[in-house]
Order: sequence, then structure tokens, then C-alpha cells
Amino acid sequence: MSEEYGSDFITIVDEDGTEFELEILSTLEYNGQTYLAVVPATGEETEDLEVSILKSIEEDGEPILSAIEDEEELEAVYTLIMDELYEDEEE
Repeated sequence: MSEEYGSDFITIVDEDGTEFELEILSTLEYNGQTYLAVVPATGEETEDLEVSILKSIEEDGEPILSAIEDEEELEAVYTLIMDELYEDEEE
């Protein structure tokens, strides 16, 4: 993700109707699926960000974000996304 274009933000709504604004750190295509690395959009700079990895799936023709249930899938995607994020930092 290029810094010159700024960050991307999304708003998601959970099952209870609570809205959350998230900043998208990275998007990854892996095994035919799309994954997003996101953090809460607090507007504050901190090193202790809790990165969440969400899977984009289609339900009733609508894209939705879902937690990754499979531990092996989560570990593989997390490793790839973190490698990509740290590679961008080093450049």
C-alpha cells in the first residue's frame, strides 16, 4: 500500500448493530480469497496496535468481512501480511 495515497478506512457493523471504523493496513490475495489487515481507526499513533486479519467473503451477493476460523489459514495469512507490511517499512 503506497503512503502517497493515504490510508483507507472502512466502517463495519457487527451482529448487534455496533459500528466500528477500521483502518486498512494491507490487502492480500491468497488461495483465491481476499484478506484484510485492519486496526481500529482511533486517530492516535501508537506502537501497540492490535492488528486483526479478516477474510472477505460473499454472502447473498454482498461482500462481508469474517473472522478466520481455521488456525492454519490464519497463521499463513498473518505471516504473509506481516512480511509484506514490514517489507514496506524497510523501503
